[in-house]
Amino acid sequence: MCLMMQRHCKIIAITALAFGLAACNKSPDEQTAGQRLDAGLEQSQKTMEEAGRKAEEALDNAQAKMEEGAGKLESSASEAMGKAEEALDDTAITTSIKAALLKESPADALKIEVRTEAGVVTLSGAVDSEALKIRVVEIAKEVKGVVSVSDNLEVKAG
Repeated sequence: MCLMMQRHCKIIAITALAFGLAACNKSPDEQTAGQRLDAGLEQSQKTMEEAGRKAEEALDNAQAKMEEGAGKLESSASEAMGKAEEALDDTAITTSIKAALLKESPADALKIEVRTEAGVVTLSGAVDSEALKIRVVEIAKEVKGVVSVSDNLEVKAG
């Protein structure tokens, strides 16, 4: 009887092995519900991992573009502020020169045009004497922020 039991056990083991091997070779249509569920879960996990990777890349790209845009915006703002400060400085220089000219020679100050650009002062108009012309240029050079003075003043023949 023992031999018979052994033989039956062998047959059962071989049968189980055959069924197991047969199940491995099943086409997707022949898979069990559990096998299809496992395969579906595995595919879903791969898809989610890929989507997560793509989302991270997109986020990194968006962040890099935002930082780049912020840098450009900051640079543009700084440049605009610099130009605004320069314009205010130029206006202050022009105003200071005109005020000094009004104090020194009110009648002649109205005949003199003062333009300032980037600290460079251009004087134009007509003055009554060479001495007044020299004095107007000196007044302009004494004002804080003046880089240079371009003298286009003319002495009226008198």
